Amino acid sequence: MFESRNEPLAARHVFLWRFLRYFASAVALVGISLGAGILGYHYIAGMEWIDSVLNASMILGGMGPVDPLKTEGAKLFASAYALFSGLVAVTVMGMVLAHRALHLFHLDGDDI
Repeated sequence: MFESRNEPLAARHVFLWRFLRYFASAVALVGISLGAGILGYHYIAGMEWIDSVLNASMILGGMGPVDPLKTEGAKLFASAYALFSGLVAVTVMGMVLAHRALHLFHLDGDDI
């Protein structure tokens, strides 16, 4: 899929097409993750839809929850969702940035 160490970097249009595909995949992953958080906060924590959106967005963005959680189930969900959100953040950054940056590390100074 990607060039080997002995091959030159892909042409700019090839790189941009790959980047757009990975970016779209990352956006889809964030959207699905946000949707799961919204549903969990609404149905498990019993929050209104707008509060569910706010709390899921804040957790997924790494800021932390806004509203206090009242039940043990809600607290367990929030804990699991926070851990999951951290993994999503790392995955998204890897999907969007790593493939080009890692290839650049393999080039000689004359190839860049």
